[in-house]
Amino acid sequence: MTYGNMPVIIPLLAAGYLLAIYLLLMLAQRTTKGSRSAPRSVQGSE
Repeated sequence: MTYGNMPVIIPLLAAGYLLAIYLLLMLAQRTTKGSRSAPRSVQGSE
């Protein structure tokens, strides 16, 4: 691999990173929507 390709690789890696973060956030949001049966007053049990 030559260093001439480096300016092309950096934006591609950044786009892939942002896409992965976005997909993980969407997955986490979907799983939290499905598990609303858990009680919300867990903080008061201390």
